[in-house]
Amino acid sequence: MTQKELQVQRLVKEAQEAQLRLHTRRHFLKESAMGLGALAMGSLLGGCGSNSNAIAPVAFDPAHPLLPKPPQFAGKAKSVIYLHMAGAPSQLELFDYKPELMKMDGQDCPPSLLAGKKFAFISGVPKMLGPQARFAQHGESRTWVSENLPHFSTVVDEVSFLKAVTTDQFNHAPAQLLMHTGSPRLGRPSMGSWVTYGLGTENQNLPGFVVLTSGGSFPDAGKSVWGSGFLPSVYQGVQCRSEGDPVLFIKDPNGMSRDLRKASIETINEANRQEYAEYNDPEILSRISQYEMAYRMQITAPNVMNINDEPSYIHEMYGTQPGKSCFANNVLLARKLVEKGVRYVQLFDWGWDAHGDSPNNAVNIGLINKCRTIDKAITALLLDLKQRGLLEETLVVWGGEFGRTPMMENRNGINAPFKGRDHHTEAFTIWMAGGGIKPGYTYGETDEIGYSAVSGKTDAFDIQATILNQLGFNHEQFTYYFQGRPFRLTDVGGKVIRDIIA
Repeated sequence: MTQKELQVQRLVKEAQEAQLRLHTRRHFLKESAMGLGALAMGSLLGGCGSNSNAIAPVAFDPAHPLLPKPPQFAGKAKSVIYLHMAGAPSQLELFDYKPELMKMDGQDCPPSLLAGKKFAFISGVPKMLGPQARFAQHGESRTWVSENLPHFSTVVDEVSFLKAVTTDQFNHAPAQLLMHTGSPRLGRPSMGSWVTYGLGTENQNLPGFVVLTSGGSFPDAGKSVWGSGFLPSVYQGVQCRSEGDPVLFIKDPNGMSRDLRKASIETINEANRQEYAEYNDPEILSRISQYEMAYRMQITAPNVMNINDEPSYIHEMYGTQPGKSCFANNVLLARKLVEKGVRYVQLFDWGWDAHGDSPNNAVNIGLINKCRTIDKAITALLLDLKQRGLLEETLVVWGGEFGRTPMMENRNGINAPFKGRDHHTEAFTIWMAGGGIKPGYTYGETDEIGYSAVSGKTDAFDIQATILNQLGFNHEQFTYYFQGRPFRLTDVGGKVIRDIIA
């Protein structure tokens, strides 16, 4: 027998053994003996997840993964719009008014603020940097807002401010991952994925979780910050665009008719169904569902993602620029998407870093310019949702991944050429509105220079727990089994911030 014949014979034998492993009880029992023993012991000992008081797990139908599902209890919000300012805006030039810090402007930083602390770039003894904006109180709530956000200052009575948010990550990518996935490391599902896994979506012709980006770059954490992690891939965020086709390759190629497209997808899905019949892998059913939704999206998405048909007063209200890629366009699209039943819309606007190494990264130049690009849009979003009766059921969240230091950055011990601040983990501001959140309220406080939280301290897990609560989920019991244990978005932390709930 030749070498080639021996090789063919070996390959045939391997294929036969693989087939046996899939279809015979003898091979199943041989391969899974230890697993069966562990299952038996688990049943004798009570097993993981045998708590009779636990809330039933979320039902997952792989053939219809995005169908609407009831939450664990009646939530006040149906959808979420999360506005993330990637790079971390300075709370000291926006919301955290500190006149005492102005008195220290230009002085050497006190040793007590440096001892035992870690900073991304500060070394030696930096100078203190007073607020680079004027502040005033606004609304019946008398909330302090800087001159950088003149439009937003008119709607502060719709908002709850969290003034003492903290994190343990001082680099952008891990801090962004922590805020949106509950872990500073790659591999965990994003909050939007958790929400669509738990609730599905109300429009089967659009994704349940849509991502929009602006600012000219992706967030530092990349696309992993809206990934599905170990959840089924159908729950991953779908990135759409505010200029050109909303989704790449959404149009059929030249010569491809609608009927031919439908026939091709039916043929692909028939092959997928045959594969499912052989392997029973639920991910195959999800793949079928995604192909079918992509076909329906070709008709639905271009209409929903088109802002040109909005009335002129809406464009003026938001400050949109039809035909261009910009934050204001994305905010208007977010309103249109939740109006059409999309469950979770995530906006990332890049360019909020403020190290003082360039004019664009200066708190008295670049920050002001960035504020001008968002001020009208975020204000319009709250007003527009309210006038349409959507604010009560739409939770709007705004914030970054960490804060900025009260002292000026002095990278390598040298003062930056422009006025900037280093990354800061001990205090920053996030606000929420709508979705059952208390309007015109401030929770938490920092010390007299905005360095540390002195009351109402919160973190990423608390914010995640609160968002899930407003959607109708107990964050401690909203889990997904993976690698032998239940995982949850908030890991082992998190508490609902009850003070800001109406």
